[in-house]
Amino acid sequence: MSFSVLVAAGARLRFVLFLIAVSIWGANAITGKQAFAASFNEVQEADLRAASRYLNNVKSLKSRFLQVSPDGGFTQGDFMLRRPGRLRFEYDPPSPYLVLADGFWLYFLDKELGEPQNWPIQDTPLGVLVAEKVNLVDNPDVEEVTRFPGRLVITLRDQKRPDEGTVSLVFSMAPLILRQWKIVDSQGQRTTVTLDKIETGMHLPATLFVMPSKKELDKAR
Repeated sequence: MSFSVLVAAGARLRFVLFLIAVSIWGANAITGKQAFAASFNEVQEADLRAASRYLNNVKSLKSRFLQVSPDGGFTQGDFMLRRPGRLRFEYDPPSPYLVLADGFWLYFLDKELGEPQNWPIQDTPLGVLVAEKVNLVDNPDVEEVTRFPGRLVITLRDQKRPDEGTVSLVFSMAPLILRQWKIVDSQGQRTTVTLDKIETGMHLPATLFVMPSKKELDKAR
């Protein structure tokens, strides 16, 4: 889909731009399987190990989320995750959007249009949240590891396409919990997703991560 077509989508533009930022990333930003990795000091390596361990231990999660777009517009809703491979963003009305990953595809659905767009989940920054095995220590795309008072921020940049932006994972400290991620695109535009009321370890049925059929969508309108 061309940028001009996205502009013509009007009210849907902010969210689709977020998904463009998501879709620029390759799978190398997730698993750390390339031959070369950045060099970090002992404290930073310990932080990367701790963040990897945390992400690997979260098998299921649900929370509220707030998404802030580059122009300051915001949307919110419910976020659910089931590793490996599955997540769901259910946007509050009147937003017509649904985003989910079924284990392979990341889908974006505008319920008013009924035609989903999709990308391989592991080719997006969101893939790091649902990868079967997360290894940030040996990941060559980890660019910065920074501690702030009460926060740990890990920034990744696709080394094959370094001009296309970054994704930063923001963790609270003591205990270490993922609270937020920030995507900055090639134009410096920032989209932030913040999690609230986080719960982990619950059963989330597989049906939550299945894209509704066209018949189901037509019936729901």
